[in-house]
Formats: sequence, structure tokens, C-alpha cells
Amino acid sequence: MRAILTYHSIDSSNSPISVSIESFTRHVRWLASGRVRVTPVGELLSLPDTIDAVAITFDDAFRNLADVAVPLLAEYGLPACAFVVADHAGGTNDWSRAPDAGIPVLPLLDWIGLARLAEQGIEIGAHSRSHRPLAMLKGDELVEEIMGAGRIIERHTGRAATGFAYPYGSVSEDAAEVVRTGYSWGCTTELQMLRGDDDRARLPRLDMYYFREPGRLERWGTARFNYYVQFRSRARRLRQHWMARHANT
Repeated sequence: MRAILTYHSIDSSNSPISVSIESFTRHVRWLASGRVRVTPVGELLSLPDTIDAVAITFDDAFRNLADVAVPLLAEYGLPACAFVVADHAGGTNDWSRAPDAGIPVLPLLDWIGLARLAEQGIEIGAHSRSHRPLAMLKGDELVEEIMGAGRIIERHTGRAATGFAYPYGSVSEDAAEVVRTGYSWGCTTELQMLRGDDDRARLPRLDMYYFREPGRLERWGTARFNYYVQFRSRARRLRQHWMARHANT
């Protein structure tokens, strides 16, 4: 079994983008126990489905990534990838004029902090330029949101971004095609395990918000774990379908 794990913010607010320090610490210790192999995303994609392995990713690159998460990952020797919203580095996650309900406004790492993470071995991926839903964009505007983010990241860190994460999981075939031309792989918010036939431009991930309770992640590989992943996946798809229907009414 293979999976890409998604974190956002490591904080105690209990928001939909937050995992507490206590839960994150428990996750890291279990991941470092040897029960699964922890690899960069690129290496994970080369492994067969029979290998128990994960990759750790962080969306948005909040400041608490450097303050809390990376020191703990470094202590246990675990690799990770941080997806950066290029135009907002050093700002906050207040992406729009209508803040998402229940989402705290938090500081993001600036370019000095991000370059320091890159020097420490954290992979820096792209999360678009401005965190807009990419399925709504076309043409040059879409290309610039995706490819422009990579150019900015390389200019500030000296390293090319090989991975991309779609803001809100919003992906169209046009967006996926741009990602295919500019990056080695792209991540969605589809909540699923990896499969050998996955489109590298539309990789699923496991949102670790749903694994905060003790024992959730630690049941890896059991029937109970697999059932829980499928249950959460169905619930997320139903919620997204409901939101899409009501957005058009």
C-alpha cells in the first residue's frame, strides 16, 4: 500500500486545515517506526503497490511548518515536500475577500525561510501563484498560475519545483495538461491510496485531518483502515457534489 499524506497547518485551532502538535508528533513517531517506508514523492511513485510506503506533503507552507514540523521531521530523518503559493510567500492564507468559514488566517513562510527549508532538504513544490481554483481558468491565465509559480520558486530558492498541488483540489483536463508539461507530478485532494495506474498529473492523497485521532493512521494496512479511507472518500465526493450543485443555483 502506498499513499501521499497531506498536512496544512500544525496548530491547536482544530480547524479543517489543522492538525495539533500532539497528533502530528504521534504520526511522526509512528512513521519513523519502520512500519512504512517514508520517501520523497518521486521515489514513492516508482515503488510497486505491494510496498508499504508514504510521502509527506504540506500545502500552503505555513510558518509553523518551519517552527514545528520540520524540526520534528529532521529529528527522525523523514523527508517532506512543501507546496508554496508563490505570490503569497511572506503573507497570509487570506487568499480571497471572502474567507473560508472556520479557517484561521495564518502567516506563511517568506522566501528566506523557504530557501532555508530547501537547504535543509525539504522539497519545494508549487501550489499555483495565487491559490485560485484552476478549473475556472483558461488559456494564458491558467498557464501563468501553474507555470509562473514554478518560475518564481526557482528564482527565489535556486531549485526547480518538480511537483504541483492544485489549490482546493480544483483541476480540469486543461490544468492537468499544463502540469504534465511543466512538472513531474501533480497532487489533487482526492482522498485515496495510490494505485499503479494513477495519472501522474492527478495523484490522490490522504488528508491527515481525518487521521488525527489516536489509532487512525496506526491501523495502516488493516481492513478497518481501508474501510475508513473508502468511507471518508465517499463522504468527500458527496460533499463536493452537493457544493457544486448549490453553487450553480
